[in-house]
Amino acid sequence: QVRLVESGGGLVQAGGSLTLSCVASGHTFGDEPMGWFRQAPGKEREFVGSISWFGTLYADSVKGRFTISRDHAKNMVFLQMSSLKPEDTARYFCAAKSSGGITITDDDYWGQGTQVTVSS
Repeated sequence: QVRLVESGGGLVQAGGSLTLSCVASGHTFGDEPMGWFRQAPGKEREFVGSISWFGTLYADSVKGRFTISRDHAKNMVFLQMSSLKPEDTARYFCAAKSSGGITITDDDYWGQGTQVTVSS
């Protein structure tokens, strides 16, 4: 059974930095697509960024501030967040492809999320 577990969330002041981690078990993802999404209260879940054999992709709202990386040996993916803004406050979810393709959907693997709160 594939499991994704996020960690690293917390409370940070605007302008600060935070790094989220996601460890996968039950499957070795290698260069298969993995990504980060977020959902703020009252809003729909939105794409943050992803990493795959294709490279990295980022939402315009985080480009230049967030960086996704992975550790193949540990089967982990990371989200380094800097210059955080109050509007970055959300629950952040790690996700991974369960089959072919590059776009992560609701049918793929998802973690339970970790809360990030940015105070002004």
